[in-house]
Amino acid sequence: MSKKLKEINISYRKLAGELIKCVLAKKMSVKQALLAFPKDVSDTSVKASWHALCHLEADEDLRKNDLEYAQEQDLYLANIAETLYKGEQLPFNIRDAYKKYYDLPLNPHKPGFEGFLASFQNFLTVSK
Repeated sequence: MSKKLKEINISYRKLAGELIKCVLAKKMSVKQALLAFPKDVSDTSVKASWHALCHLEADEDLRKNDLEYAQEQDLYLANIAETLYKGEQLPFNIRDAYKKYYDLPLNPHKPGFEGFLASFQNFLTVSK
């Protein structure tokens, strides 16, 4: 990997970590964070973190009914955010857990809520 690509990946990781921190601190919505993620990223740590954040959105009802699950998910995302914010690669087990989603785009098909829903529907289709 070239030095320039490595620097780009580190900056993308830091941005992803910051976006997740903002969601956990309730400074922005999950949707806003997902839309702000860097586009056309090859770094598997950034891709995995994007999909982990998608799961936060998808698990909204479960989180409301199971406080322990919500707390565990928040801790999981906080650990991801901290690792990325340092510019480090996520552990293999986390990157591997989201591997089947990597071919999906990290941005909506088109701007706005309709695009977000289209991307999210693709995500749910692959999850089955």
